[in-house]
Amino acid sequence: MYTTESQSHKENDDNKDPRTSPIIGAAIEAHRHLGPGLLESAYEECLCHELHLRGIDFRRQIDLPVEYKGLKSDCGYRLDLIVHEEVVVELKCVEKVLPVHDAQLLTYMLMTGKRVGLLINFNVPVLTRGITRRVL
Repeated sequence: MYTTESQSHKENDDNKDPRTSPIIGAAIEAHRHLGPGLLESAYEECLCHELHLRGIDFRRQIDLPVEYKGLKSDCGYRLDLIVHEEVVVELKCVEKVLPVHDAQLLTYMLMTGKRVGLLINFNVPVLTRGITRRVL
């Protein structure tokens, strides 16, 4: 059984996570310029550009095969981003984050063996209200 820590994004200088804080800063900058209401692909493109400008290593749209009892199957799953080879970032642009979105992030974290994940919903007026951080 896995236990997780979940928190909405409320950072102050005492509890900033060095693994996720730079990612959140880049996402806030992209959202500040774009606002809510665009397609997820637009936010992904701009966030990746911002990460690049900040010198933050990342990979995007990573194929994620499903492995089951020795079978490795390409079922079309793709991670939005992995940052510094340790943080799974799942982007959304939805009216409301649903439990299925959180489950998707957790599943991707388990499948990749990454312990830290961010679920970022850009369809909010203030981005900090659309960020959830998960730690396994």
